Amino acid sequence: MLRVLAVDDEKPLLEELLYLLRSDPRVRSAEGASDATEALRRVTRALESGPDGPDGIDVVFLDIHMAGLTGLDIARLLAGFARPPLIVFVTAHEGFAVQAFDLKAVDYVLKPVRPERLAEAVRRTCAQLGRAEDVPVAAVAPAGPPAVVAPRRPAPEAAVADRGPEQIAVELGGVTRFVAIADIAYVEAQGDYARLHTDEGSHLVRIPLSTLEERWGARGFVRIHRRHLVALARIDELRLDSGTTTVRVGAAELQVSRRHSRELRDLLMRHATG
Repeated sequence: MLRVLAVDDEKPLLEELLYLLRSDPRVRSAEGASDATEALRRVTRALESGPDGPDGIDVVFLDIHMAGLTGLDIARLLAGFARPPLIVFVTAHEGFAVQAFDLKAVDYVLKPVRPERLAEAVRRTCAQLGRAEDVPVAAVAPAGPPAVVAPRRPAPEAAVADRGPEQIAVELGGVTRFVAIADIAYVEAQGDYARLHTDEGSHLVRIPLSTLEERWGARGFVRIHRRHLVALARIDELRLDSGTTTVRVGAAELQVSRRHSRELRDLLMRHATG
């Protein structure tokens, strides 16, 4: 069972997160810290105690935006220890996903937190620690929040299921939008997420780029780089300069990897000639 430290400088959010964690039968204990100083003091005590000691911590559920040191700063400090606890980021801001996964985060949970989404983060933590789960996820979510907790809204992280053949559902801040796949110019990999770029903005979905490549290949999306999937019809220009190939997609200039360059040129020529 997991020993958890939750860190958030907003007390109501910290209380709700602790309530959800303590309601999970896979969590042995869940303590809270309301700032970076308190969190680092608690983690230091855990490291001095050792992984099997009475003060040990297996995972830190960590907010990003806090006064003083940010959650990313704390994660970087913890990475310097020989056996640091695992990190799960819990934040209202989707734009730090790449940095979070660069810091080897187990998961990146967006606020407001759904019980089933938090249960998935706990499952991933257990899996990374090599601990078997005896409790089905359906049994993990608590029946309801305590009286002090505000009513929950739907999670802001993006839904990834296609709505029929022409749209993809994207959820942010409790609002679900249906984005036409034809409006997507290119897709950018961001860790375990993918960012969909349209003329009007971008949307983050939790789905690997490789999955979108398989799903949308028949729609004219082609892989040009390990980080980018592009709609062939939205490429405005291909440029070869000193052995480097790039494409212009609207205002964005994207690099094409060497192994994709020849195939992309052939596809563009066939597309141009009909």
